[in-house]
Amino acid sequence: MRLYLMQHGKAHPGTTDPERALTPEGRAEVERVATFLRRTAPAKRGKVLHSGKTRARETAEILATADPNLDVASAPDLAPLDDPTIWANRAQALGEAVALVGHLPHLSRLASVLVTGEPEPPVVNFSNGGMVCLERSMEGDWTVRWSVIPGLLE
Repeated sequence: MRLYLMQHGKAHPGTTDPERALTPEGRAEVERVATFLRRTAPAKRGKVLHSGKTRARETAEILATADPNLDVASAPDLAPLDDPTIWANRAQALGEAVALVGHLPHLSRLASVLVTGEPEPPVVNFSNGGMVCLERSMEGDWTVRWSVIPGLLE
């Protein structure tokens, strides 16, 4: 089973856009990652879940263009300072591919909890619009399968 963790794309600063929508550059970066995902990891079925914040929702919607079988929805406990163990526990029960679109430091801490059992130190560096693919073995252990950042896809 695979779990995809994606940091939202670059967003406008809160001082100019209180909703913090994606910038044109942020949209383009997420589109590159969605294209990469479509070519390398097509989903048979699955979900794209986001924090509900505008920048995460927009990122999830763009990501879902990678495959028509992906459903997009808001999910709880994906805010920047939420407890990563909540999603670490949920991830153990997932039966289909799921992409979580969220924020730092939550995503970094979640990846660390899944791979090492502890939220620190980080096991992977995230960047805006970047994605990390984690894979669960038959024994229930998680490993980092791959990671991509938009700058690698230019």
